[in-house]
Amino acid sequence: MDKKRVFISFDYDNDVAIKELLVGQAKNEDSPFLISDWSIKEESVTWKAEAAERIKRSDVVIVLCGENTDCARGVGIELELTQQLDRPYFLLAGYSDKTCRRPITAKSTDKMYRWTWNNLKLLLEGKR
Repeated sequence: MDKKRVFISFDYDNDVAIKELLVGQAKNEDSPFLISDWSIKEESVTWKAEAAERIKRSDVVIVLCGENTDCARGVGIELELTQQLDRPYFLLAGYSDKTCRRPITAKSTDKMYRWTWNNLKLLLEGKR
């Protein structure tokens, strides 16, 4: 089985813990994906270009959504780059017990999916 290379976009200030959970799932024996890259924490003059290169190398982008994702400027920009590069992506609710917000650059047609192991496998197969 070829594993999908995943770029994770997430709110560094608030959602590192859920990013670590996703990285952990990638290590499962039956995982259909591997983490190729994730968001760049430090904003620099080249960070957008670096993010675009990382996104280009990925098969799919997972946007992990938390309580403050709508305020996470970097996540919004990474999603915008993903859309411009025409890379497949999906929004994943990072918490089942909190209100998860969409990035400001999400399309009105972008659905946010519940994070379960079965859902994740289906989403990575392109079933969305």
